[in-house]
Amino acid sequence: MKKIAVIGTGYVGLVSGTCFAETGNDVICVDIDSTKVEKMRRGEVPIYEPHLDVVFERNIKQNRLRFTTDIVEAVNSSEIIFLALPTPPGEDGSADLSYVLGVADQLGKIMTSYKVIVDKSTVPVGTAEKVHAAIAKNATVDFAVVSNPEFLREGFAIDDFLNPDRVVIGTSDPRAAKIMEELYKPFIRDGHPLIVMDEKSAELTKYAANAFLATKITFMNEIANFCEKVGADVDWVRQGIGSDSRIGHKFLYPGIGFGGSCFPKDVSALLKSGKAAGYDFEIINSVLEVNEKQKVTMVQKITNHYGSNLKGKHFALWGLAFKPDTDDIREASALYIIKELLEMGATISAYDPEAMENVKGVLGTKIDFADNQYQALLNADALLIATEWGAFRNPDFDKIISTLKESVIFDGRNIYELDQMKKLGFVYYSVGRQVVDESKG
Repeated sequence: MKKIAVIGTGYVGLVSGTCFAETGNDVICVDIDSTKVEKMRRGEVPIYEPHLDVVFERNIKQNRLRFTTDIVEAVNSSEIIFLALPTPPGEDGSADLSYVLGVADQLGKIMTSYKVIVDKSTVPVGTAEKVHAAIAKNATVDFAVVSNPEFLREGFAIDDFLNPDRVVIGTSDPRAAKIMEELYKPFIRDGHPLIVMDEKSAELTKYAANAFLATKITFMNEIANFCEKVGADVDWVRQGIGSDSRIGHKFLYPGIGFGGSCFPKDVSALLKSGKAAGYDFEIINSVLEVNEKQKVTMVQKITNHYGSNLKGKHFALWGLAFKPDTDDIREASALYIIKELLEMGATISAYDPEAMENVKGVLGTKIDFADNQYQALLNADALLIATEWGAFRNPDFDKIISTLKESVIFDGRNIYELDQMKKLGFVYYSVGRQVVDESKG
């Protein structure tokens, strides 16, 4: 059993603290927001993540998971201090380290014994050195700074943390390496590797992983766009290349671009880090440029169908989160689509199982919000699908047909089969596949 403090109770901090408690550790989570801390003490989970509420509540009841605003109490009662603080993108795309370094400056003043300070936030190469320097300015005791990047998928974070593909530990301190190896033993019993490396390599591993996955998504989107030009079917192409073991099937599903809290921010930060080091990431720069265009390809299809004047047109939009099983709307393609359509004079009624409150905070009354997916269809000229929630995959098509003014669907996530749409009589636009429109042929 380890005594752990997690500073920051955002997505990464809360999932990490809860999962460490689940394996028998004594965890205290720190946040400066006293209202949020009180809610968590009452067992209220401040974010939506499947299964987090169950593990969260269980560990609070077992007194393994506690919350405080007192960083001094948390640090001095713990051996391992995780920094799970925000690193938002600056105006130039670089990661803002002010939160991380601000806390690091505090730590040196309050530590009274040896501590392992762990960068859990996604941070640029060289951050561990900066954190070490910020702590060392005021420290009177020995300490180590470790890089331990997270590889969590929103919607699957609990399983990803408890059953990781790999654990990456970046440290040059043997004592800290041993402590971290002991901490992670329960998570790697199925044989997945724990890889100990230097701090800079660990920091870069996180950025490299996200940049590669973003590149894979973007590559497939470009192939899908080309399929539409030449009449090929991206579903067959995806199966054909995904069967190659060197490529694999994951992240080959075309759509309307990637979003979320990780890929856009991390890819931009890596690009900026490269420029700072005198290196131009040409592929990564192209990934970002293509992804920005991909987010609004649906709008082009809508204007091709209806013309550029969308005044008087009303659209139903299913899905606002950047992906299913989360309420995260950061860089969500739906927001880009909404912005374009509103500028063209259209009106929108949207539904999402989890993300509507977050969007209301951004858009206010600029669009309507429906109580359910079918209510969103009322008086709509067409249905737009921006997020592939499970509830949208097998809907009541008869209700869709009877409610929409015309049976038209623009599907940005390819969740329906072409043959099915043809039989039902829909005009159906998807990504990288032929348009289904019996009136044309």
